[in-house]
Amino acid sequence: MHHNEATVQEKLLADMPAETRKTNGHRDAGLFRDSLHTVERDGIIHVISEDYSYKSDAYYTILDHELHGKEVRPPSGAVLDAYVVPMCLERARQKGIPVCEWEISQGYVPLPAIIYGLNYFATTADYAVVQDGEKAKEVTAHITNKGRYPFCYQKIPIGATIHSCVGIFGRTTGSCAAVAALSRRIFDVFGLPLVTMNFVRTGDGYFLSSLAPTKYSRITGPERILLSAYLANQEFL
Repeated sequence: MHHNEATVQEKLLADMPAETRKTNGHRDAGLFRDSLHTVERDGIIHVISEDYSYKSDAYYTILDHELHGKEVRPPSGAVLDAYVVPMCLERARQKGIPVCEWEISQGYVPLPAIIYGLNYFATTADYAVVQDGEKAKEVTAHITNKGRYPFCYQKIPIGATIHSCVGIFGRTTGSCAAVAALSRRIFDVFGLPLVTMNFVRTGDGYFLSSLAPTKYSRITGPERILLSAYLANQEFL
């Protein structure tokens, strides 16, 4: 972590109201499993949740605000698109964000590739990187329920690497400048206050592969501090 980032986080921790702290010194602000939070900033209501899926509490909360004519982020349309890989990448591409090329298949997989399920129970948090035919066959049989559903693949260059990081209101902690800039652009498009971003890194830069739900229990200490500061309506440097 860079020194400036550490200094900002220390300031946020010092300024945070005592009731939002855990007894072990970490920020908490009610970040318990399945908890849902709303924060209003600049006239916009932000809904923070681990799960924005269709028919979830967060989804119905968003709809309720929209039905009452309030501006809310993420909007319901973006929520429905964000975690369906083809929809997500096309929406991002239209806004100029570099994304991985993708295809939908019933069986064929180029190598190497990233594979995502497309059935109702699939989640973008569970993806597989396949390098050989046997592994590809095993993965596709699992995510398609032995051929019942299609899947999405992204062919990746040999030597490419996968990078995942958490975006909190468009900000990241400890990321390089390129990823930090992409995180802000992704937030502008989808409005997700809490999201895991998966990127493919090649010699040409970073390309968005998918967006995924984020569990509070999986975020790092600096990420928890940053999210808790937003929940407490702290101002940022």
